Amino acid sequence: MKLEYTVDAQTALERLKNGNRIYLGSAVSSGDISPEKRLETCENGQRPYAVIVTCSDSRVIPESVFGAGIGDLFVIRVAGNVIDDHQLGSIEYAAEHLGIRLVVVLGHDHCGAVDAAINHDPDGYIKFITDEIKLAIGGETDDYKACCLNVRRSVNVIESSFEIHKEEEHGLRVIGAIYRLADGRVEFDI
Repeated sequence: MKLEYTVDAQTALERLKNGNRIYLGSAVSSGDISPEKRLETCENGQRPYAVIVTCSDSRVIPESVFGAGIGDLFVIRVAGNVIDDHQLGSIEYAAEHLGIRLVVVLGHDHCGAVDAAINHDPDGYIKFITDEIKLAIGGETDDYKACCLNVRRSVNVIESSFEIHKEEEHGLRVIGAIYRLADGRVEFDI
């Protein structure tokens, strides 16, 4: 079955950038969350235009940050925006079955998971996350630089995945971005 892609990667990126510009001056979200939109997506399925892999941090709300509504974004959240087989499977589904052409790994400054990797040695399940982040950041101790390195590693993991790599023939693009908590600005192509 040949998928028909509704939005190419560049158009999706421009929609995200425009949504972030609107968000920077907004007091409320501008995405469509109406009862009509809920019913339409229930009856006709989802048609998201981008995958956003982001941190679980409650201060980072991709739908708001990009002015998106119901059915617009395929959001994957995990502390520290680290990538494992579960996230790769979700991205693969989004690319193959939903026709999404853009994957954005959206990290953020002042990330608790990155801080834990830099300044602590946690036990339990958190260690799985901080160990991945430590691989990304090496000896970096600057918060912002470490967050950027962590995003870049996740982008590289996605790009090097065999299943995801096959999608490049259809124009799948993977980029990194950083969300600035203080002002809401998103810096793309990190």
